Amino acid sequence: MSSMTTMKPKVGILTAGGLAPCLSASIGFLIKKYTSVDESIEIICYKCGYKGLLTGDFVTITPEVRANAMTLTHHGGSPIGNSRVKLTNVADCVKKGFIKEGEVPLEVAAKQLVKDGVTILHTIGGDDTNTQAAELSKYLETHDYNLTVVGLPKTIDNDVFPIRQSLGAWTAAEHGAEFFKNVVSEHSANPRMLIIHECMGRDCGYLTAATAYRYRELLYKHAFVLYTPAHKDVHAIYLPESKLDIDAEAARLKATMDRLDNVSIFISEGACAKDIVAEMEARGEEVPRDAFGHVKLDKVNPGEWFAKQFAAKIGAEKVMVQKSGYYSRAAAPNHEDRALIKKCADLGVDSALAGVSGCVGEDEDQNCELRAIEFPRIKGGKHFDLTTQWFVDMMGEIGQPIV
Repeated sequence: MSSMTTMKPKVGILTAGGLAPCLSASIGFLIKKYTSVDESIEIICYKCGYKGLLTGDFVTITPEVRANAMTLTHHGGSPIGNSRVKLTNVADCVKKGFIKEGEVPLEVAAKQLVKDGVTILHTIGGDDTNTQAAELSKYLETHDYNLTVVGLPKTIDNDVFPIRQSLGAWTAAEHGAEFFKNVVSEHSANPRMLIIHECMGRDCGYLTAATAYRYRELLYKHAFVLYTPAHKDVHAIYLPESKLDIDAEAARLKATMDRLDNVSIFISEGACAKDIVAEMEARGEEVPRDAFGHVKLDKVNPGEWFAKQFAAKIGAEKVMVQKSGYYSRAAAPNHEDRALIKKCADLGVDSALAGVSGCVGEDEDQNCELRAIEFPRIKGGKHFDLTTQWFVDMMGEIGQPIV
C-alpha cells in the first residue's frame, strides 16, 4: 500500500450493529455538512456495515441525494443497512462468506479502502463498531496508508464510556414510554394481571430507567375517575446493576396486586442475565451468542424468566410479557436527538478534515466537552448510576428499595 496523504479527501460511511434512532439522521447530517464545506468531496456508503466494506458493496452519493440529505433526518433505521461483523473474528467472516479461507478480514477491508480511494471513514455504531474501526485505522497506518476514522456513538443503551449521552437513547426511551402507554391498559383485561415490559439493555439499565421515567411523565398528565394513576403506574424496575431479592420483592408486589388487582414491571433484558444463562447451561442447553461473543438476549427470553419467578408468588391469574425494543430502536430521532446528532456530525466532519481520528461525543472525563474522543478510551459496558437523582426520586415514589 502506498501513502495517499496528498490526495483530495474521499469519504466512506457505514452503519453497523443494532438499530438506533440516529443512523439515518447521522448519514443525512454528515452528507449535508460535507456538501456545505465542499460539494466536490466524493462520498460513498458501504452497504450493511463491515459486510459491505469486506465485499466492496457500496453506493455513491449523488447530487440528488446531497440536495435532499435532510430527508434522512426524519427516518428510522439505516438506508444503507447494518450487520454485526467483527473484523478480528476470522472464522465468522469466512463462515458468512465475507472473505475466503486464508484471508484476513482487516487486510481485506484495508485493501478495499485503498482500492476505493477512501481517506476518511465514518463509522456510526456502538463501542464494538468503533473499536473495530480503530483496529482498521491502526492496521492501515502500519502499511503507510493514512486513513482518518471518525465514529459517531450509536446505542440506545447509553453505555459507551466515556460518552455522556449516546445518539438515539433519548428517542428510544420516549418511544418505549409511548409503547407501554397502550400496553398498560391490558391490566383491565383480566383480574390479577401481571404485565412485564422488557426493554433493551444488556449491561446498562439506562434505557429501562429512562423509559419508566418518561412513561410516568405521560401517566401523570392525565386525569382519572373510577380508578387511580396507581393502577397504570410502574410497580417495579429491575436493572442489570441492581440486586434482586425475589422473595422480598414478591411479598411487596403481592401486596400491590391485592390492593390494585394488577402489577406492572419494567425490566432490562440484561437483568439477571447471568442467572438465566447459568440455568440454561445447567440444563445442558446451548446459549446462542453473536460474532462478538455476546449472549443473544432476545433468544433467552428474560421476560419469561421473570414471569416464572413472580407469577405464582404474587398470585397472578394472567401474565403478559411485552417487548418494546424493536419498536423503539427503529424510530426516527426526536428533537433532542436530532440536535445532538447534528452537533456530533458537524464536529465529526471538522475533525475528519483536520485529520483527527476518534469517536465524537461529550467527554465525561473532560467536563462533557464535545470532542473526538481517542479510540483507546472508547469501551462499552458503562453501567447506569443508581444514585442518579431522578432515578432515586422515581424509585422512592413507586416504593421500591434501591439495592
